[in-house]
Amino acid sequence: MTVTIRQIDAKGQAASSEEGQMMVMIVGFVLLSLLLATVIMAVSAVYIEHKKLLSLADGAAAAAADSYTLGAVEAGLGSPTAVLTAERVRNETQSYLNRNAAFARFDGLAVAPGTGTPDSSTAEVVLSAVVQPPIVNFLLPEGVLIEASSSARSRLTR
Repeated sequence: MTVTIRQIDAKGQAASSEEGQMMVMIVGFVLLSLLLATVIMAVSAVYIEHKKLLSLADGAAAAAADSYTLGAVEAGLGSPTAVLTAERVRNETQSYLNRNAAFARFDGLAVAPGTGTPDSSTAEVVLSAVVQPPIVNFLLPEGVLIEASSSARSRLTR
C-alpha cells in the first residue's frame, strides 16, 4: 500500500508545482528597480552638470559683452557704438573662467571654437566639459561630453 500526500490550498484544491517562483520574480523586480534607479541617477548627474556649465557660459558671455570698446561715431547719428572682437571675447571668457576657478570644478573644461562675435556687438560663448556619471562610470570611462552655449549683447543706450 502506497500513501501519497498532497498539499491542499485554502480553496480545497491541490497545490501546483510552481512553488518558489514568486522569489525569482521578486529578485528580478528588485534588480530591474536598481538598474532603473542607477540610470536615472546617471542621467540626472549629467543634466545637473550641464546646467552648471550653462550658468558658467552665461556669466562668461555677460563678462565678454561688457568688455566692448567704443567704436567710431557714425556720421549721421552722432552716437558711439559698442564694438566687440572675437579675440577680445575669447580672452575675456578665459579670464572669467580663471577668476571663478572653473577649471577646478569641471573635468576637461575648454572654450570651444564657436566662441567669438558674429556681428561685433554680440558675444557668443561655447564651453565644453566632460562629466563622469556616478556608478556607471565603468561603462563610460571617458565620461560624457557636454557643451553649453550662451550669448550676450552689448548696446549703448541713453
